[in-house]
Amino acid sequence: MVPVIEASQPLREEDLRQWRLIDSFRQHLGRLGLVMPAGSTWSDPARQLQLADYLSLFLFALVNPVLATTRAVCAASRLERVQRELCGGSVSLGSFSEAQHLTDPAWLEQLFTQLAAQVPGPAPRDPHQAWQQWFARDGSLLPALPRMHWALFGGGKAKKSGAANNAVRLHLSFHLLADKPVAAQVTDGKTCERKTWQAQWERGAAYVGDRYYAQDYQCLKELAAAGCAYIVRLCETAVVTVEEELPLTEADRAAGVARQARVQLGRRPRDRIGPLRVVWVPSATAGELRLATNLPAEDAPAELISVMYRRRWQIEGFFQWLKCLLGCRHWLAESQRGVTVQLYLALIAAVLLQLATGRRPTKRMLELIRLYQMGWATLDELLTGLQREAAHAAARAAKSKKSKK
Repeated sequence: MVPVIEASQPLREEDLRQWRLIDSFRQHLGRLGLVMPAGSTWSDPARQLQLADYLSLFLFALVNPVLATTRAVCAASRLERVQRELCGGSVSLGSFSEAQHLTDPAWLEQLFTQLAAQVPGPAPRDPHQAWQQWFARDGSLLPALPRMHWALFGGGKAKKSGAANNAVRLHLSFHLLADKPVAAQVTDGKTCERKTWQAQWERGAAYVGDRYYAQDYQCLKELAAAGCAYIVRLCETAVVTVEEELPLTEADRAAGVARQARVQLGRRPRDRIGPLRVVWVPSATAGELRLATNLPAEDAPAELISVMYRRRWQIEGFFQWLKCLLGCRHWLAESQRGVTVQLYLALIAAVLLQLATGRRPTKRMLELIRLYQMGWATLDELLTGLQREAAHAAARAAKSKKSKK
């Protein structure tokens, strides 16, 4: 359980960490340049809380689990070092709450995109991967408070709590070769993932998706027409009409591929899509995976289709890491704009940590971050542990590369 400073307990500077991360964040803010929304009051000379200070204080709260509420954040703003390095002065609860309505999430999205572009990715070892940008696409639901009516998701009540079905949905595109997020959008829970995905298609990219993205054949047609490739897992109920069986190579069989064929998808002739290629891959946990793709066999052998779909787990791991950063705490803002600001700042924190450590944390690194958030590890212990795990991971990768030669 994340420790929380009670009202009767004074907050001390010793309870706070991640000063260097905030310093890095403010440097990036300075390079990008702050953009004030037209008609906002950020430029009002009477305003004491400035935009850069608000964002720094908000991000500081996300990476310090001891600051679990807005009241705790405002209490921290009375500390001398917090004022000196973050916000310049004491921040009232009203000022912090009001600022969420004055901050432009689109500007934070731009900052996140620029930071993500700085995360280096490994050079492709497989020549088939070098010509294509590979993105996993998925969404994740985050529980919202009952009073956040804008986030209504479905009807009725939640089964466990009996509360209203409110949720926030984070839509994410994740670069599978560079192992980093590249595009994100925050909506209410009921917003269609495919519709949001369609607005972020990039010509020449290849997208890897789960069964949800394979349910709309018209969407797949439009994706191909937009100059994009895709690998999607078919639902168990999908009707596959085989037109031609395709041969497998030894490399395909070594990758676990059982079969591939040129097919038509759809029950009724008027609704069918194709010809496409379907690759059958047995799975110990999911039975049999049927992977549909519009990539020709000469450009993307069945082996590559299997490997790239299995890499989709990377986006699931990133969602877990992001939720670890959010710490399952109270929302520090409750409006749709404020929640969007909080999630973009969490994404920025994740990218900054990745830039600082040189890679996204492994499972062992995630455990260290959780121990730090729970108060069982100091910042120095966390950084030392992250560096140690990064060195171990690099040694394992070098050993694996050497054994393949």
